[in-house]
Amino acid sequence: MKLIVILISLFSLFVVTIFESDEPQEEITVFMVGDSTMADKPYAGSNPEKGWGQVFPLYFKEGIRFENHAKNGRSAASFRSEGRWDVVMDRMKSGDYVIIEFGHNDEKINKEDKDAYADSTFRQNLTRFIKEVREKGGKPVLATPISRRSFDENGFLTDTHGKYSVVVREVASDESVPLFELHKKTIALIEQFGQEKSKELFLHYKPGDYSVFPDGKEDNTHLSPTGAFKVSDLAVEELRRELPELVKYLKD
Repeated sequence: MKLIVILISLFSLFVVTIFESDEPQEEITVFMVGDSTMADKPYAGSNPEKGWGQVFPLYFKEGIRFENHAKNGRSAASFRSEGRWDVVMDRMKSGDYVIIEFGHNDEKINKEDKDAYADSTFRQNLTRFIKEVREKGGKPVLATPISRRSFDENGFLTDTHGKYSVVVREVASDESVPLFELHKKTIALIEQFGQEKSKELFLHYKPGDYSVFPDGKEDNTHLSPTGAFKVSDLAVEELRRELPELVKYLKD
């Protein structure tokens, strides 16, 4: 009798295991939150501009999905005040990731004392983002802002972000959050390309190259297709280091 009971128990366990293993796994979603350097760009008019967040999903295979909520001209504060953060929080489920990259527009808000703003409001906004993602069971990731192509008269690349990149690093450390170090890595990338060739990473076009830029374009902030792929390459390097659990989703 005891043997029959044991066999029945083992069979029940076997059946439960089979059904559990057959249950479909809900896809992980990676939400991307940031400004124009990350945002999706329209394809109309053969527009060459690309955000790195527009290209990044191309590096991944099935089993993970991306939602790019980054938007041109947004700071950490305006992204929240316009209700864009609420949309992300409504859509995010436990186990999802949120990659957050701000700084380019935040540093323009108070040029008189932008370092003080970085150390107060900007820091508070990043910390609040992290707290709210975690409260819903999500996994926040911070990214330092990518570098501008800002060479001085002597041919040296200058840092336009100042305290903003520092604050992102400090908040990531204080809150034990994974950090994509895109600022330092894009500085190295631009310097590797050099002052002239690094124009290929950004929007430097002559009149007639693209209909969307009839008078040409000289933009040292926003990315060309080459630049978007190069920054995505760097983001993948950071993902391998900071989020090893997601490496299995990368294409070979």
